[in-house]
Amino acid sequence: MEIILTQDVERLGSKDDIVNVKDGFARNFLIPQKKAVIATGSAKKIMAENIKQRAHKESRLREEAKAIAEKLANKHVKIGAKISSSGKIFGSVNTIQVAEAINKKGFDIERKQITLPEDSIKEVGTYTAKIKLFKDVVVDLEFEVVGE
Repeated sequence: MEIILTQDVERLGSKDDIVNVKDGFARNFLIPQKKAVIATGSAKKIMAENIKQRAHKESRLREEAKAIAEKLANKHVKIGAKISSSGKIFGSVNTIQVAEAINKKGFDIERKQITLPEDSIKEVGTYTAKIKLFKDVVVDLEFEVVGE
């Protein structure tokens, strides 16, 4: 039986693949669990249209991410933190504080998109964070931790 996978299935294929499986496997497992649909002519046309629309949407999102990356590339962000007399920070600087500082500059970045170079930043200095704007669009942002 020819089916279209609606999600990734281990050792069978990934989403939107058309595969041949035994009838019982399709009727008793894949279709009831909503992991596949029967590959009729109309289902194939719908899948092709969905793939086309998804590709168009992804290309638009990629272009928007590249535009934001160009604007972010030259920005420098300062993050204030309470420090001791020896230059150590009370606590640490995390992705939430970096995201808030970037958002004050007029960007809409979530903390989940930010990756810091180390587990925790506990000293005053200049650091570089990686911001993932899209699957393949990553920008390095330099930020400075200063004492308040």
